[in-house]
Amino acid sequence: MPAAVVGFAGMTHLGIVSAIATAAQGFTVRAYEADAKVVERLRRDDLPIFEPDLDQLLAANRDRICFSSQASDLACCDVVYVAADAQTDDEGRSDLAPISGLIDRTADNLRDDAILVLLCQLPPGFTRAVAAVPHDRLFCQVETLVFGRAVARALNPERFIVGCADPARPLPARYREILDAFGCPVFPMRYESAELAKISINFCLVASITVANVLAEISESIGADWMEIVPTLRLDRRIGPHSYLSPGLGIAGGNLERDLRTVLDLAHENGADAGIVDAWLANSRRRRDWCWRVLQDRVLKTNPRARIGVLGLAYKENTRSTKNSPALALLERLRGNDLRVHDPVVPAEIVPFATGCSDPLACAEGAEALVLATPWAQYRELRIADIARVMPGRVLIDPFRLLSGEAAVAAGFEYHALGMPPLVSR
Repeated sequence: MPAAVVGFAGMTHLGIVSAIATAAQGFTVRAYEADAKVVERLRRDDLPIFEPDLDQLLAANRDRICFSSQASDLACCDVVYVAADAQTDDEGRSDLAPISGLIDRTADNLRDDAILVLLCQLPPGFTRAVAAVPHDRLFCQVETLVFGRAVARALNPERFIVGCADPARPLPARYREILDAFGCPVFPMRYESAELAKISINFCLVASITVANVLAEISESIGADWMEIVPTLRLDRRIGPHSYLSPGLGIAGGNLERDLRTVLDLAHENGADAGIVDAWLANSRRRRDWCWRVLQDRVLKTNPRARIGVLGLAYKENTRSTKNSPALALLERLRGNDLRVHDPVVPAEIVPFATGCSDPLACAEGAEALVLATPWAQYRELRIADIARVMPGRVLIDPFRLLSGEAAVAAGFEYHALGMPPLVSR
């Protein structure tokens, strides 16, 4: 029997990465997107998203994937994934109307025996309410997308969580064939359990983030260094080597806040206590403003209109996404200052009140302070001596410790990083 033909509907970040990764497993892939302009770009191998190594993966598997703006081209598929990103608003709430419309268009073009899999992130109860396809051919699968590391995770998933109308029944052979090709454990469960599983994963992640941020802030105040403590926690079997223990600038991106908002709404509707979620969000907002507080204390208090350089606009490295970006929140607070900004992939035009720079070092020219707001790998290559040569100010704010604090102090800077007291020359 020839390998299953796999369809993907919705060429946003999730759909593009998933479609290419599935083609890389040897399957013939049909990728549908209603926006003809997006399809034209994809046909030219001009990806509208940024992920490390994704261009190369597409080039290596180009003969197995076809992009189309016609939903009818999905009719040849054995399994079709609805894989569009679920957009969120500024309060973390999802707009599911476009997803529902895409499900209906996709279902209208399926063969009578084809399987429909909802890969986009959905709130508990959504899948069971879908009536466009019989439930014995309808599944939801927990996506594993992590911006900046999407290719590695799509090619080598840790596990597949599959929501089913009846988890006691074997998965359809064509669907199972696709899952088995990735060589990871498969966990069938009822629809609602799978939908809640993704939220559960993100809750554990948020808990780790909050632990790191709370204790890192205490470390800054008492003379401890949080990053000296982290290795001891990773060796504790109750915590583990992969725990999210590095402090950061709050909860950024869209998915985590969406899940927190979903649980707050569910708790309110069902009379449950979710006060811890409010606490997580409050801590996130406080840590997001850490760079602002340092700037206020060390620069703006004496020079309110100081020139500030900001390196990084994306909410984290290796992505174009700026959803809930701490860097953009900081720049908004600095509106009215003389601002210089740089990001390797995000265009500076998204901050119209700042001056974009062609290279990182240009951001430091004439600046009173330099903030490394996004931990892009290329910023680690900056030489302290070069920064000192062009930057008259001596405040270096490096929350993620991309540069050497000792070298910064030796060059006359005061160095501020998360989880430790400031380093200053004596």
